Amino acid sequence: MIQSTHKPRILFLYGSLRERSYSRLLAEEAARIITEYGAEVRFFDPRELPIYGSVPDTHAKVQELRELSQWSEGQVWSSPELHGNISGIIKNQIDWIPLSIGAVRPTQGRTLAVMQVSGGSQSFNAVNTLRILGRWMRMFTIPNQSSVAKAYQEFHEDGTMKDSPYRDRVIDVMEELYKFTILLRDQVDYLTDRYSERKEKEKTYFPISLFPYFPISLFPYFPISLFPYFPISLFPYFPISPFPYFPIS
Repeated sequence: MIQSTHKPRILFLYGSLRERSYSRLLAEEAARIITEYGAEVRFFDPRELPIYGSVPDTHAKVQELRELSQWSEGQVWSSPELHGNISGIIKNQIDWIPLSIGAVRPTQGRTLAVMQVSGGSQSFNAVNTLRILGRWMRMFTIPNQSSVAKAYQEFHEDGTMKDSPYRDRVIDVMEELYKFTILLRDQVDYLTDRYSERKEKEKTYFPISLFPYFPISLFPYFPISLFPYFPISLFPYFPISPFPYFPIS
């Protein structure tokens, strides 16, 4: 089996448009960490991405997002917790990524790490929702995750993260994502090959034979031979020889 030698490709999505967005700062810190492990990272800027369904999917920002998703081998989703759940900004991005584009599935088989920031005490509501979405998008969500409480206390003025157990956890998450991506990216076709999808393809194109309307033979109305009314020979009223009144000679 051929093994990829390029750097793992990681896409980062974050869930806030504020100038000092802590979900973005957390994502940027995570990106610096996983880059040190050897990954190539890209960010999608959610500004100017229209509300899902308000424009055709040919919109430039929608196409940019989908192309980045197809480029990626792993993703990181970082959201603030708002009213006990993820932000509309992160959900809007995920909504614009379809389960399939023709024969291509933009997220299937990608690895995923989930992170959240909170303004108050530590919570896991947002990361739990992101896990549900990752499963729905047929992604391999890694076991570890990051939840940063009172995020306004955890970053320096320059946007880098202070040394703390929260940052240690982010390092753990990025290390795990890097390893899982390396292990899984060359196995995606095998791991995502589903019996139900193979069955559906066979049913659609070759239900029983090359000619679906002839399920047993090329001539379904002649199930035994080409001439069903002559089941033994071409001349049913001459069962032994063509000349029954001359049975031997």
